[in-house]
Amino acid sequence: MLRLAAFALLSVATAQAASARSPEAGFEQIATTDGIELGVWYPTSGTPSLAPIGLTSQTVVVGTGPEPGAHPLVVMSHGTGGDFAGHADTAVALARAGFVVAALTHPGDNWRDNSRATRVEERPAALGVLITWMLASWSGRATIDPERIGAFGFSAGGFTVLAAAGGRPELSRVADYCAGHPETFVCTLVRSAPLRSAEPWPEAADARIKAIVVAAPAVGFAFDRAGLSPVRVPVQLWRADDDQILPAPDYADAVAAALPRPAEFHAMPDAGHFDFLAPCRDPSTAPDLCGSAAGFDRVAFHDRFNAEIVRFFSAELAAP
Repeated sequence: MLRLAAFALLSVATAQAASARSPEAGFEQIATTDGIELGVWYPTSGTPSLAPIGLTSQTVVVGTGPEPGAHPLVVMSHGTGGDFAGHADTAVALARAGFVVAALTHPGDNWRDNSRATRVEERPAALGVLITWMLASWSGRATIDPERIGAFGFSAGGFTVLAAAGGRPELSRVADYCAGHPETFVCTLVRSAPLRSAEPWPEAADARIKAIVVAAPAVGFAFDRAGLSPVRVPVQLWRADDDQILPAPDYADAVAAALPRPAEFHAMPDAGHFDFLAPCRDPSTAPDLCGSAAGFDRVAFHDRFNAEIVRFFSAELAAP
């Protein structure tokens, strides 16, 4: 009898321990009927395996659906010339923390096709379409809580999520900026394909977005106090202190100064612009994107980066 009781207690304890374990990250790559490439990560159970994705690798479960429940959703917007896989490690960390994550490859602004890279007004709308698709068409849509949606963006993606949260850039500022900084990345890009700065900025605010993480935002100087005054959601903002692509103080710092409420601001010593991308499987494959300054540990940085993002979204998108 005592043995049976002990066995029963052990079984209960084992079940409780199993239920307390963090979920694994499930993953699927999707092409929508409109031809948009997506990566979707979600909390699940099963045996994970290591697989390549873009320039990095991820340990995920393939072929299972999301765990039941009402999970918060985070949508991701990559930088110019990137794709949905650029922040896979961050997506995996969020999925293991109970989030559904969806990242798109921006049409016309990716590594295969950059023909519309300066049509920045199209980016926030694409992010809104992604949210709608996840809520209405994704096979696991019943497990998403539509009241708890966040957005993450890097570089041009940082600009994107600021606009999606209500920010209204003044693109006419780009000409003045480039007159004094002609060799910067932004100015080199717009010389080949000018921005549509004479046209009114379209309405891009998406009230479904409740919190945003912004890393090294492109064209940050185009946002003034009036332009960012509609951004009332919590913001976590990141700057790379050795960013040679979007150098201080005209990008992350300009955004921080113009936000109506203080952002949770992180400045990373010795980090370069592309250190916000997931660590590469083989840095020699794409040295410009994968390389870091001597002594800078991108893997260790991402351990902290991902933990801070998980903490921020967990707090700001917590269930009532």
